[in-house]
Amino acid sequence: MSFGDEANIEFDTAKARGWPSVRQFNVFLSNRMGALLDLVRRFEQTDVRVVSLTVVETADCAIIRLVPSDYERGYEILTSAKFAFTESDLLVVKLPDDDRPLLTITKALLSAEINICYMYPLLIGVGPLGNTAIAVYVDDFESAAPALEAQGFTLFTESDLSE
Repeated sequence: MSFGDEANIEFDTAKARGWPSVRQFNVFLSNRMGALLDLVRRFEQTDVRVVSLTVVETADCAIIRLVPSDYERGYEILTSAKFAFTESDLLVVKLPDDDRPLLTITKALLSAEINICYMYPLLIGVGPLGNTAIAVYVDDFESAAPALEAQGFTLFTESDLSE
């Protein structure tokens, strides 16, 4: 086999994700006046939108769960500003058009025996064309995504956030 033929071979890696997901940044901030403003300002000075932001406060620090409209650029912003952060996967589920969308989603995950660790809202798109969605962190992504899709739920990916 020549060197050129090897370039056409696809390889699977241990970190490959076989489900639709969105990356979330978990930013660690000290509990001091203006820390959150500094973080938000870094995104607002660019064209990267913050699609969702939640604050989990403790006595010593705050954990900011942040989803940017552009993962790579968000990573660059956080890294260049020297913020301490980790990353995690989320399932982003379009809220169904019924009277009890959260009940519908939680029942679907319960029927698949998937534990929900936390959830929070996101806005995908802007204006009247935007979609309401819920970010869901679960204990078993590999089972949760197909279970939701099998029941007709729409799952968003990172490319949907930048539109």
